[in-house]
Amino acid sequence: MLEKIYENNILFLDIETVPQCEYYDSLEERAKKLWDIKASHLYNDEEKSSAELYQRAGIYAEFGKIVCVSVGFLNSKSESKNLRLKSFYGDDEKQILKEFINLLNKHFYRKEHLLCAHNSKEFDFPYLSRRILINGLKLPKLLDIAGKKPWEIKHLDTLELWKFGDYKHYTSLNLLTSIFNIPSPKDDIDGSEVAGVYWVDKDLKRIAKYCQKDVVALVQLFLRYKGENIISDENIEIISDLK
Repeated sequence: MLEKIYENNILFLDIETVPQCEYYDSLEERAKKLWDIKASHLYNDEEKSSAELYQRAGIYAEFGKIVCVSVGFLNSKSESKNLRLKSFYGDDEKQILKEFINLLNKHFYRKEHLLCAHNSKEFDFPYLSRRILINGLKLPKLLDIAGKKPWEIKHLDTLELWKFGDYKHYTSLNLLTSIFNIPSPKDDIDGSEVAGVYWVDKDLKRIAKYCQKDVVALVQLFLRYKGENIISDENIEIISDLK
């Protein structure tokens, strides 16, 4: 199936998320109560308070927010493939999402276009869609899947592709890059540290760099799935705008 997909039609992406507040005590009372309910279903075998569990809030779209969306575009017209990267990041989630939606509406809106991420059907795509709606924005075509048949949804998931129908199995992007001999995207920080880098260090550029590394790893993994060579560093470019 993958050999039939034109790589230039794929938008590869990754998102980074954090809790909406730095501390549980910073939440409004209604939000605290709702988080308490959510937290009661987490780590049932451990004695942890809602406040202690709040560090996990960023993985839930109802209690977290997006601080970075990084995307990658393959150009396979030349003999050696080129990868261009772009990141939308900052404290203003609505602005991040507006810019991301604008990119999709301008460049990735036709029926042949696809989105690709790792564990995307469980995390990235639902999270993006929920936060877009929460921010009062309109879903772009590639994320507006209501009423569509499964084969009409233009989403690729490198985790799903690796499962080969084994739905009980999870394999991290980091593990897959290791077994496919792809440079690790976790050589600085990993996902569990993003909230601290955001709220404590206030280093959004570091988060964006980490997010871009995940996109590079995602693209390299996709190429490995196709039995192709990975892209060399000199053919990877970070751009400010997509022409």
